[in-house]
Amino acid sequence: MEIKGKNILVTGGTGMIGRQLVELLVNEEANVYVASLDKPIGLPKSVDFLQCNLKWFGNCLKVCEGMDIVFNLVGVKGSPKMCKEQPADFMVPMLQFNTNMMEAARVAKVKWYLYTSSIGVYHPAQIFYEDDVWDTFPSDNDRFAGWAKRVGELQAEAYNIQYGLNNISIVRPANVYGPYDNFDPENAMVIPSLITKAFKNDILEVWGDGSCIRDFIHAKDVARGMLHMVKNDVTEPVNLGSGAGVSIKEIVDIVCENVEKDISVMWDTSKPSGDRKRVLDVSRAKAYGFESEVDIETGIKDTIKWFAQNKDLIDERYNVFK
Repeated sequence: MEIKGKNILVTGGTGMIGRQLVELLVNEEANVYVASLDKPIGLPKSVDFLQCNLKWFGNCLKVCEGMDIVFNLVGVKGSPKMCKEQPADFMVPMLQFNTNMMEAARVAKVKWYLYTSSIGVYHPAQIFYEDDVWDTFPSDNDRFAGWAKRVGELQAEAYNIQYGLNNISIVRPANVYGPYDNFDPENAMVIPSLITKAFKNDILEVWGDGSCIRDFIHAKDVARGMLHMVKNDVTEPVNLGSGAGVSIKEIVDIVCENVEKDISVMWDTSKPSGDRKRVLDVSRAKAYGFESEVDIETGIKDTIKWFAQNKDLIDERYNVFK
């Protein structure tokens, strides 16, 4: 798939992965369009920005018109606590985004489409293999969001069966982090949550005992992986991760070492910490010629540096320091 000169839409392009992808596409000399509800802060001037709510099919049709390629990154991101207590806030918007955008792209005769799935589609296991998904059910910790993402993957399969369309790439990113993440102290994922708490408090309260192992990938690597799969016309689901597990304790240590203040850590073992281990098998991605490049320490340092330089932006959105 040629990128240069193509009309390319990135939904959710103001988000953490979207900004990285937009930069890559601009560098490839594509005509880049971004659709999002958020303000276009920090987007390149050459990007055409469309502010709209993509839960509604009419808006999806509008933004897909005239596009050659669509990267659908729009979604809902939050903590395990939010997933448990506000499942409808995860599931319903994601079903709307996924279903309406893919159908709009089909109607608009978009040449290629990328669907962003999730590590949440997997059943609890130490290692996640792409072909195991349909033999199991999502983890109870990801039940609603996991099923919503699975439905999007089924929709792509249905289009292939009924319309003969084989132009959809599907990626399943691991736990993504980086600049422009969700830093809401109540609903953020583990890395942004720890960074926010470390800047705000002298005592860092962490759920669990730190032994849980996760697969983390920097947003820049996810964007690279997405672009790689589209450029190489890959249509089978592909895991995007490091393929290496990192304990929560290691993450906590890296955060504490790179925040310029003394911090005490308090482990709250009475709180749930999720599945014991979740690591992606990335052999399929490697077979297609893609590997992540940003190691966890470098990535967290990069995110902390961005956070420190953008406190006003973070405070405007999440009211962290007021």
